[in-house]
Amino acid sequence: MDGKFYDNDISQIVELDRAHIWHHLTQHKPFETGEPRIIVEGKGMRVWDQKGKEHIDAVSGGVWTVNVGYGRESIANAVRDQLIKLNYFAGSAGSIPGAIFSDMLLEKMPGLSRVYYCNSGSEANEKGFKMVRQIAHKRYGGKKHKILYRDRDYHGTTIACLSAGGQDERNAQYGPYTPGFVRVPHCLEYRAQWDMTGEEYGKRAADAIEDVILAEGADTIGALCLEPVTAGGGVITPPAGYWERVQEICKKYDILLHIDEVVCGVGRTGTWFGYQHYGIKPDMVTMAKGVASGYAAIACLVTTEEVFSMFKDDASDPMNYFRDISTFGGCTAGPAAAIENMRIIEDEGLLDNTMAMGAYMVENLNALAEKHAAIGDVRGKGLFCGAELVADRQTKEPAAEKMVQAVVADCMQQGVVIGATNRSLPGFNNTLCFSPALIATKDDINEITEAVDQALGRVFG
Repeated sequence: MDGKFYDNDISQIVELDRAHIWHHLTQHKPFETGEPRIIVEGKGMRVWDQKGKEHIDAVSGGVWTVNVGYGRESIANAVRDQLIKLNYFAGSAGSIPGAIFSDMLLEKMPGLSRVYYCNSGSEANEKGFKMVRQIAHKRYGGKKHKILYRDRDYHGTTIACLSAGGQDERNAQYGPYTPGFVRVPHCLEYRAQWDMTGEEYGKRAADAIEDVILAEGADTIGALCLEPVTAGGGVITPPAGYWERVQEICKKYDILLHIDEVVCGVGRTGTWFGYQHYGIKPDMVTMAKGVASGYAAIACLVTTEEVFSMFKDDASDPMNYFRDISTFGGCTAGPAAAIENMRIIEDEGLLDNTMAMGAYMVENLNALAEKHAAIGDVRGKGLFCGAELVADRQTKEPAAEKMVQAVVADCMQQGVVIGATNRSLPGFNNTLCFSPALIATKDDINEITEAVDQALGRVFG
């Protein structure tokens, strides 16, 4: 290594990071005079930074990923053993862990039958978009190619995924976008767009999707891509009646329903997949983050047999298959880690724990709302919760983003890592986000919400 000696001295690591690393979602100017944060170790629900400071992690690795917690030796061992045997072969061939995990996964997803491996949620969604486009060309002369997406939803970082992104600040400065993506309204009842409530509101929010379909022409729409619970757009749980009507609309107009489970999938909401709370029968489901809890890179696009069959119905046509590959979809570490991750969730009863602890967290957040007028709305499903902060409860004026971030920073000072909508929605980056690991206990939840209590008191008075 050119004579350099890396001794893991933390001051050297900090300087190397400052000199060379381009951090995600980060303005680097402050690092010219201050230190970047480096996370050195994790165990269970907790992480330690370069200064040895302990934090309880209420966002599972910052972005809803480490579902089974840190320090799982059994996952590390499963990955090590697999890498020694076979680390990689392109996805044009199969692998033992790939075959085993596909069967385990599909047992949790009745009605779906095929798994396409890739390496990120963005990539999984992009594969789904490509399938829709190829089906349009194969069956509809290219006409039924448009993909509907929802305001406030997020589907990834590629240009095509941003084209399907309902968060205007995330999308800003990356255009021109891929054509053929069309936005439909969000379904957040707290920010009501129609003068009605409950199930009536849910159905009206879904009918707004039909309005867009009719305006565009149903014969031009190939798919509707939605998160079951909107994540970074404000932790939006759908109103009653919404999903039933969405399903009806998709069937009525022969539109494929693509459910993005990158955040909600693999236990986050208390069921294996978020869509399973609502009786949805999707044509495509994408997933990534929690599939292996961050112990290896893996993402999946799962489809029905009907979708799969459209790519093999004429073997004499040299173009009649999904002509796509994901290089790192051939890595065996991902499915090896995913197998053990799933076993842990089952053996430790983490779905039941997620439902119980999620209800407890919502209870705690509602108690904070009684104490702090800054909390306008509490939302959640399982261990996936949000608290929308407002400057005025009556008008629902959103709290200023700098004040929301001050709450996040105050919690960090207390040793509690929470999240918030961040440079996503102009004027509405005002929701605190919580997604602790599925192993969370009442003591963990109490520690998190007590920190939020103190931070709200200091920031909002």
